[in-house]
Amino acid sequence: MTASSNQMVVTSRTDRPIVVAMTGASGSVYAVRLVQQLLLAERSIHVVFSPSAATVLFQELKIRLRQISPTDGVRSTSFESVEYESMQPILEYSWPDQQERWGPCPSAKDAFRSGKIVVHQYQDYMTPIASGSFLTDGMVICPCSGATLSGVVHASGNNLIQRAADVHLKEHRKLILVPRETPLSVFQLENMHRAAQAGAIVLPAMPGWYHGVNSVVDLVDFVVARILDHLNVPHRLMQRWGTTT
Repeated sequence: MTASSNQMVVTSRTDRPIVVAMTGASGSVYAVRLVQQLLLAERSIHVVFSPSAATVLFQELKIRLRQISPTDGVRSTSFESVEYESMQPILEYSWPDQQERWGPCPSAKDAFRSGKIVVHQYQDYMTPIASGSFLTDGMVICPCSGATLSGVVHASGNNLIQRAADVHLKEHRKLILVPRETPLSVFQLENMHRAAQAGAIVLPAMPGWYHGVNSVVDLVDFVVARILDHLNVPHRLMQRWGTTT
């Protein structure tokens, strides 16, 4: 409350980063759109992707990521770094006929220059997100493969993604799992049930059709919008139910 105004300023923004993990399930476009929107919302993100995620990104979107190895010297903000080479095609990706609908892509150079994006190697357990003492506003595994889901549920910790997810569960922080698989086996259903019991938000990539769907972009935005809602990140990706604008 200020002396010159009767309005109270309320904000949900924090300085805590958000962890985004990409694994080898189909639906890599959801991850690309999510990363772009988080950076456009001026949120800091820590990114880790599995080797299978890189394979799927190339198969589905023709995005070729340079694999980060333990000897690459991660957490560099240099434009000649492997992290920059890995994330630049994701940040600058757009469908040629949908540029106007998707809005501006974030600048890869601006993101790295400002430190808004940090990339971690898949097997590097010495990174901040492997520790519960490193505070975040949540973690999203998008898309979340069945193998990753199983590893999270059983606290396997076989890689940094599974370890970071385990940290979020044990610290009672927000963990959002975005599986994209159909049909589902009884084991996958049981794993989703156990994840939900442990406190995770299971948010399958199942787009709705009630928000004025005119293109596949509307379907992508529906899922990403739901993820952003659960992260308390403002957006204007879709028309909400009951609104006219």
